[in-house]
Amino acid sequence: MTDDQQTFVPAGFTVPRTLVGDGFRLEPLGPEHNDRDLAAWTGSIAHIRATPGFVGRGWPPVEGMSAEANLADLARHAREFEERVAFAYSVLEPADGDGDDASASASASVGDGDGAGNGLDDVIGCLYVHPARQAPDRIQVSSWVRADRAHLDAPLRDAVLTWLHAAWPFDGTRIDYAPR
Repeated sequence: MTDDQQTFVPAGFTVPRTLVGDGFRLEPLGPEHNDRDLAAWTGSIAHIRATPGFVGRGWPPVEGMSAEANLADLARHAREFEERVAFAYSVLEPADGDGDDASASASASVGDGDGAGNGLDDVIGCLYVHPARQAPDRIQVSSWVRADRAHLDAPLRDAVLTWLHAAWPFDGTRIDYAPR
């Protein structure tokens, strides 16, 4: 972290590393997700670009990017997470179906473990939580899901908003997260 950067959350705050909801699980986004992340977003470029919060942003690039460039991007997200200046999460669909049956929590549950999955969980989207660029006192939240998991877009947003209000040190009136 550079001297002019400040952490996004208080020093004593333990950043949640996971959230489990119906049909999905969050874990910090990092280089270990590279192949699955790249496949997820490159297969849904038009859908993501039409998702509230991404319209008009120019991401993802219509031409895609190399695996090496995506890896560098994921390494940056992981570094920002560790420096506590921004938080990116991979949205995973558990390989064992935990999000689709009675064993899944009807309401999202929070965990503070390492969030490490079994390596087989399918990347179905991403969540980004960071200071708003134009108004750093506000919290900017955006998320996307693959086109074939579009039905999870609104439930993901609802679970994340509940999580941000309950488990994070943010004033809920300062959270900007485009409605679905």
